[in-house]
Amino acid sequence: MTLDIPASAALWFLPFVIPIGLWVGWNDMARMKIPNRAVMALFFVYLAIGPIALPLESYAWQWLHLVIVLLVGFILNMAGLMGAGDAKFAAAMAPFVALGDVAVFCYIYVACSLAALVVHRVMRAIPAIRSAAPDWESWERKDFPMGLALGWMLIAYLGLGAVYGA
Repeated sequence: MTLDIPASAALWFLPFVIPIGLWVGWNDMARMKIPNRAVMALFFVYLAIGPIALPLESYAWQWLHLVIVLLVGFILNMAGLMGAGDAKFAAAMAPFVALGDVAVFCYIYVACSLAALVVHRVMRAIPAIRSAAPDWESWERKDFPMGLALGWMLIAYLGLGAVYGA
């Protein structure tokens, strides 16, 4: 398997994306919200590191991914199928994904979403874990903290890109 993202670009992005992805997952589990600061942090990572990590043409075209995902996310949010924070964070993630990797990214989306759902539901069923974070909103709500999966998805994609990238 070879991904279209250059391995060097994935390596440039990873040190900045890992803490943001973990922050988003943690915050979404605790408060069922993805902070706008996290969305902006990810946006600025691509803005600042992208021109160093990617060929200028790829860097520029991949901004279009943000626009498209933001429009789709807005529609899904209006239909009640996606949270606003999830839509904004997904849009901020989009420029990091090379167009040729969209199919692989969809597989990562499914795997991370299922894994995050299972891990979250198992964790909230264990009293010792729940008592360690008794005020987390995600323990009580029926909806799922998708930020947990979104953070993992981008980290997993860039990790795979670092190993299998072009």
